Amino acid sequence: MKKTGYYSSGEFARMAHVTLRTIRYYDKQNILTPTLVTESGARFYTDEDLARLQQILLLKYLGFSLEDIKEMTINDTDYHFMSNSLNLQLKLIRDRIEQMQLVEKAIQDTCTAIQTEHSIDWSNMLQLIHLTGMEKSMKNQYQNASNISARINLHSLYSQNKQGWFPWVYEQCHIKSGMKILEIGCGDGTLWTSNLSLLPKHVTISLSDLSDGMLRDARRTIGTEDTRFSFQQFDCTQIPYDSESFDLVIANHLLFYCENIPQVCQEVQRVLKAGGQFLCSTYGKNHMVEVNQLVQRFDDRIVLSADKLYESFGLENGMGLLAPYFSEVTCKTYEDSLLVPDCEPLISYILSCHGNQNQYLLDHYKDFRSFVKKQTDTVFHITKEAGIFLCKK
Repeated sequence: MKKTGYYSSGEFARMAHVTLRTIRYYDKQNILTPTLVTESGARFYTDEDLARLQQILLLKYLGFSLEDIKEMTINDTDYHFMSNSLNLQLKLIRDRIEQMQLVEKAIQDTCTAIQTEHSIDWSNMLQLIHLTGMEKSMKNQYQNASNISARINLHSLYSQNKQGWFPWVYEQCHIKSGMKILEIGCGDGTLWTSNLSLLPKHVTISLSDLSDGMLRDARRTIGTEDTRFSFQQFDCTQIPYDSESFDLVIANHLLFYCENIPQVCQEVQRVLKAGGQFLCSTYGKNHMVEVNQLVQRFDDRIVLSADKLYESFGLENGMGLLAPYFSEVTCKTYEDSLLVPDCEPLISYILSCHGNQNQYLLDHYKDFRSFVKKQTDTVFHITKEAGIFLCKK
């Protein structure tokens, strides 16, 4: 007998305005499996499955392959996951609109060239048309944005230090009117969007990132009408500014990703004015250690990050790495911890890490969710060990 709130495959297909063949194919590919399968093999779907199908169809509309979609989505319709997913889908739509506007302009410019100059710059035209085939790049940007969002969200929800990391970092910058500031590895610009009301009117801030997608997010959230900000994509081992250009350079959770930290330090030292300051943040070896222990209790094959970032540049060794390039280096720690009473934001954080966890968790997601929920039923404590180095030229 059919349960209330459950829809047969045919009913579900009609509700979603897709064919029954499509629903069966997604089921076979393990992209959208039914919530209920009876002993006789009848398959039933719910409203939650409809929400997941929305996500799948939109990503397919944007040009992603089903294999990509399988990696980019998760079988959880909790409001936290769905809200985050919809915001990221909105970002993807905006990215696609920007790309297609560039292609539109290329076609218009080509038509004008034919009519007025009787010539065509085919190399420029072809380069811009290749924007329509950027699904792989968009997928990476989508995943990067999703990962950053998941990490920030866990800390913003459950940090015991109520000031918050970004306001605390901003406070350590001691920004004054007239300063010229460079942030390398700006990400989506959260440091600035969190503190815009405190920012003096007369400052010049150059934001940079290696990722064009991250830089576009920063430009979009800050807004191009705020003339205090400029945006430029470059590798921080080769900073494209004159020597002694900046009063302050910021690298928030960046240096441990850099392959050549000495070269970055040399470049930062070069572009700083005499007496200028370099603020760089990092973690200690005990940061979020309980999260690693949690996933390994579930499956000891899981490694959330193959790289121990603090070994490259951490609170323990940062002073020695920075001292050769700056006249004075001091360290300040950010006192904080997390008390997590809900499983969903913690799971989002775990899935965002740069490790092998998806290989072992996605096929056993429901079991993993139940496991994490038991840990958070009594509030899950997580150690935070982060801080900054203040370096004077």
